Amino acid sequence: QVQPAESGGGLVQAGGSLRLSCAASGLTFSRSDIGWFRQSPGKEREFVAAISWEGRQTIYSDSAKGRFTISKDNTRSTVYLQMNSLKPEDTAVYYCAVDPPTSRRPFKYDFVALPAAYDYWGQGTQVTVSS
Repeated sequence: QVQPAESGGGLVQAGGSLRLSCAASGLTFSRSDIGWFRQSPGKEREFVAAISWEGRQTIYSDSAKGRFTISKDNTRSTVYLQMNSLKPEDTAVYYCAVDPPTSRRPFKYDFVALPAAYDYWGQGTQVTVSS
């Protein structure tokens, strides 16, 4: 079993940057596709970005493209989400999610953007962007 843990959230002014981290132990994490989602009060959980297990492929939501960068360091069992040019509408709790290799799901938007594609979730980290 994999238990991811997010960190790096906080309060930042609009236009600023934050880097979120998602760490987990175990071989399964290094062989898993990883996704970042976010959820703000009263809204459904929203896909942000995903990275393939070896770190070679990435997929972003339209709102994240050009501003956020997802990366994976398997030697540290950590996935990062670098967020630049933050906007107040980026305010949310950000979650890291793990799709283990046993799922055999293709790394395509229609799959990685669905919360149901992921078996393990972290507790989330709050990101607040002030205007």
